[in-house]
Amino acid sequence: MQAEQELLQDYIEQSRSAVFFGGAGVSTDSGLPDFRSTDGIYQMKYPYPPEQILSHEFFFAHTEEFYQFYREKIAIPAILPNITHIKLAQMQAAGKLSGIVTQNIDGLHQAAGSRNVYELHGSIHRNHCLRCKKAYALSDILGQEGVPRCACGGVIRPDVVLYGEELEGGTLSGAVHAISGADLLIVGGTSLSVYPAAGLLRYFQGRHLVLINQTATPMDARADLCFSCKLGEIFGRISL
Repeated sequence: MQAEQELLQDYIEQSRSAVFFGGAGVSTDSGLPDFRSTDGIYQMKYPYPPEQILSHEFFFAHTEEFYQFYREKIAIPAILPNITHIKLAQMQAAGKLSGIVTQNIDGLHQAAGSRNVYELHGSIHRNHCLRCKKAYALSDILGQEGVPRCACGGVIRPDVVLYGEELEGGTLSGAVHAISGADLLIVGGTSLSVYPAAGLLRYFQGRHLVLINQTATPMDARADLCFSCKLGEIFGRISL
């Protein structure tokens, strides 16, 4: 793997507009579970399947059960950025990385200092009242028991994209613009099985595609470099 690591280093040094596209595997080194691995959230046993709990229909039909799961498994506040988040922020500061497109909702890229982060599925740190639209922080969600409510009595919901909902248009167009203008696309910590997010890779027309994931993805055959390991093993060796 040493030769491939050196080639990745060369790609980064030559790049002027790299983009990173990431999924749940980016944050596992910070202690957050992913979704589809053998130890992931989708393998855990609940009264309802996690995919159903995290859906638009379930949120409105079983709001209290949604929030019980959400607080236990999704909205975890005491998590810090790991080496991957930190190195990506350093790449951006060095003028090598123009943007980050993430499927994650944990806000760890921004916590590490990154900017131009396109959060395709929203963020646990943004919440609003369904009645009066007042904005709330994550602490407001975690500071209440049961269904969190606004002072006006309305239900507070997180600004995250649930199953059955469309991606936010402005974020989506920004991500497409970033990927289409990239000279290097590094894809990490995602199985590329969640659409429409995974479909954004078709907009990449740059020089080099790099994939880093513990399991195979549908795009492996098209990649210039393909690493089958944790992201931290690769990003921990990148020098800037």
